[in-house]
Amino acid sequence: MPSAQQTADPVRAGAGGPGGEEATVRGERHMALVMHVAFFLLLSASLARFLIRHPGSPHTSWIIALCAGLALLYVLGPAPLSSPTPHGLVWLGAVVAVWTVLVVMAPSFAWCAVPLFFTGLRTLPPRAALALVGMLTVFVVAAQLKLSDGGFDPNLVLAPPAVAAIATAVFVHMQRQGERQRQLIDDLIRTRNHLAATERREGTLAERQRLSMEIHDTLAQGLSSQQMLLQAADRIWTADPGTARRHLRGAASIAGRNLAEARRLVHDLAPADLADNGGLEEALRALASRASREPGGLAVRCVIEGTPACPLPDRTASALLRIAQGALANVREHAGAGTATLTLTCLGDQLVLDIADDGSGFDTSAGTADVSGARGHGLPAMRARARQLGGTLTVESTAGEGTVISAAIPLECA
Repeated sequence: MPSAQQTADPVRAGAGGPGGEEATVRGERHMALVMHVAFFLLLSASLARFLIRHPGSPHTSWIIALCAGLALLYVLGPAPLSSPTPHGLVWLGAVVAVWTVLVVMAPSFAWCAVPLFFTGLRTLPPRAALALVGMLTVFVVAAQLKLSDGGFDPNLVLAPPAVAAIATAVFVHMQRQGERQRQLIDDLIRTRNHLAATERREGTLAERQRLSMEIHDTLAQGLSSQQMLLQAADRIWTADPGTARRHLRGAASIAGRNLAEARRLVHDLAPADLADNGGLEEALRALASRASREPGGLAVRCVIEGTPACPLPDRTASALLRIAQGALANVREHAGAGTATLTLTCLGDQLVLDIADDGSGFDTSAGTADVSGARGHGLPAMRARARQLGGTLTVESTAGEGTVISAAIPLECA
C-alpha cells in the first residue's frame, strides 16, 4: 500500500513540483513569444501601411525613428508575463508614451495597442490596468475614425471596445483560473503534508504499542521470574545450598531465553519457542512445562484438540503464544492459583485458545484493565493482539472461582 508521501508525489510533480513549474515556465515563454511576435507583426504592418499610403511624407523619418525606438524598448523591457516591478512600470509608461506619439502622428499604429492590453493588465493593479485599457481603446477608436476620412462607420467605433473587452475578459479569466489552481495546489500540498505527518504519528504509536506488548510478554516476564528465583535462592542460601544453586541455574536459563527473545525482538522475528520448535502446539507445551518448573507451585497443563486445516500464519502463531505467555504471567503473579490449563482448539475456520486457572478470580464488571494496576498491560495487550488478527478475547471470572481467558482467531485457508 503506498504511503501518503508516495500518493501525493504525482500531485506535487504534476502541479506544484518541478514538473509543474517547468510546464508553467514553458507556458509563459510560449505566451511571451506569441505576444512579441504579434506586437512586431502589427508594428511592421502599420509601418508598411504608412509608407505605402504616405510616400514622401515629411514625418516619415520621425515615424521610422519612433518605430525603431518602440521596437527597441519592447525588446529591452521585461517579458509580458513577468512579475510586476518598478522597472517594469517605468518601461510600460515609456512604451505607452512612444506608442501614443506614433498614433497621433500616424493612426495606422493604433492596433499595436492589443499586445499592450495584456501587458498593462499583467503589470498594473486592477483599477490602473482597466484605466490604461480604456485610454488605449479611446486612442484606437479616435485613430480609426481619423483613418475613415470623416465617414462614420459603426464598426470602427464598436470593434475596438469589443476587442478590448474580450482581451480583458480572457486575461481576467485566465488570472482567476491560475489563482484557483494555485490555491488547489496549496491545499493538496497541505493535505499531503498532513497525511504524511498523521501516518508518521500513527506508525510511531503503533510501533510503541507493539514494542510495549513484546517487552511485557517476554523480557518483563522473564525478569520477574529471575527476580523470584534469585530472591528464593537468597533466602535459602545457607540452609539449603543445593536448592539455592538450582534456583540460580533456573535464573541463568531464563536470562538466556530473555537474551534470545531480545535478539529476536530486535530483528522482528518469531518468538524463540516458535523458532526453536517449529510449531504453535510444541511452543505451548514448552511454555507449560517451563511455567510448571518455576517457583510458586503453579502446575500448568497443555491440551491440544484438533488439527488446523492449513498451516498457521506466523503472525497468528506468534500472537496466540504471546497471549498464553501474558495470561500465565498474570496467573502466576496475581491469581494465587495452584493449577492452570492451556487448551488450543482447532475448529476448522478458527483457533480458540483458553487459559483457565483455579485462582482467586476477580470482578470483571470493575473494568478490563490488568488486575495489576501498576502494570496495566496484560489484558489490553492480549485484546490488542487478538483484534489485530480480526479475533476476539473474552474474560470470564468470578471472585474466588478462578478465571478463564479465551482468544478466538479466525483462519483463512486457501
